[in-house]
Amino acid sequence: MDQIGTGCAGFDHVLRGGYPRNSIHLLQGAPGTGKTTLALQFLMEGRDRGETCLYVTLSQTELDLQRIAASHGWSLDGIKVIEVSAHEAGGFSEQSIFQTADLRLDETRRAVQGAIDEFEPARLVYDSLLEIRLLSPDVPRYQRELIGFRDYIARKGITVLLVDTDVDTNDNGELESRGVVHSVSTLDKQLPDYGRAKRRMQVAKMRGVPIFAGWHDMDIREGEGVVVYPRLSPRERPVDSLDGELIRSGRERLDSIFGGGLEPGTTTMVVGQAGTGKSTIASLYATAALARGESVALFLFEERIETFFRRSEGLGMDLRDYYQDGRLHIYDFNPDEISAGEFTQLVQKEAEADDLRVVVIDSFTGYMSSLTDHSQALFDIQALLKHVSRQNVLTILIVAQHGLLGHNSNTPVDVSFLGDTVLFLRMHEEKGRVHRDIVAVKKRHGPHELDVRELVIESGNVDVGPAAR
Repeated sequence: MDQIGTGCAGFDHVLRGGYPRNSIHLLQGAPGTGKTTLALQFLMEGRDRGETCLYVTLSQTELDLQRIAASHGWSLDGIKVIEVSAHEAGGFSEQSIFQTADLRLDETRRAVQGAIDEFEPARLVYDSLLEIRLLSPDVPRYQRELIGFRDYIARKGITVLLVDTDVDTNDNGELESRGVVHSVSTLDKQLPDYGRAKRRMQVAKMRGVPIFAGWHDMDIREGEGVVVYPRLSPRERPVDSLDGELIRSGRERLDSIFGGGLEPGTTTMVVGQAGTGKSTIASLYATAALARGESVALFLFEERIETFFRRSEGLGMDLRDYYQDGRLHIYDFNPDEISAGEFTQLVQKEAEADDLRVVVIDSFTGYMSSLTDHSQALFDIQALLKHVSRQNVLTILIVAQHGLLGHNSNTPVDVSFLGDTVLFLRMHEEKGRVHRDIVAVKKRHGPHELDVRELVIESGNVDVGPAAR
């Protein structure tokens, strides 16, 4: 099927390539969900490809559209904008034997078709169907108007994007009118009690295309417009064996716990309470990988970048130079700043780099805290970890527990199934001194120790003590 881009790469991915050409597509959503912005992106994509593009607006002025475009640094040069005032069309008298609404509807249709006949666009945005619905005296009249428009467009060979408000799906008339179009996409915005809006989109209907169904995270970003983050669907590329040498930390005793090191293409969970050294263990593996000339991606949900550097430097791990030369990629997120879809896309992009060896997520607990739906977050992170493993990359997932010194050491949700290897850290008090313990409690691939060792964290040094006997 001949498909054309929507102007939004993530949306094209959901549509498996874009809109089918020479057909009518419905874009709906409540006010403020990004419909007009996405419609402008659709036309700018066509303009940049040398196509004639027309924006017919019944609901906004050309100045409104110019302001929306300017807010993103865009220019609408090369896109023709036609304003049609549906409520003022006609100019008839009160003595007319015809219904006022019918006359206005006829005049509006003639104005729209006249603009199309004059400019002969390859792409058309019709904004919006709300005005047509308000002018229609009843549902059958509204349906006949849409069917007539569909037949007219079919003869013209135009790809049309109809913009509409989010309508009641229980309305039989609306369900019938949706049967006229080739596809139906919905933009949605949800407002929490406090914090930024959560945006999402879905393609509810598409004829003849195996779309990526369901809800996908999206956002509206300055300079980019509508950005869609498709849910991750890991490529079906089976991993018959774990390729490559074991990934080592640079600390012989720590590596010996895992039979010499950690396997690439696996996930290691480092679990423990605050202060047990979880992030320090992850930093050891990151530093060793960077020293070998490999790349590392670090995703921080709790520490600031500067705090991370200073803590690492205090333990003898200087990572600033690696960050500056581009081999250490660090992402620092504030609470409620990023959606699950955007985070997944960032990790996926990093994991697919040729020289990336280690991904650190610090912490999964912080990631979960930034999301409202914890059960969905588990599904998302599981799909993400499977995808990263297929890139033969080691993922280190930090999981914080509640409580101190062994008390109330539960995690908010059971995540142990996510890890191929689980490293458990804890603290205990002995003779008036706090000790840190480290033990590998799970390893799916190869041998591992079950001895409890002491984790030594002191100025300029991190090491693992001998096994207690």
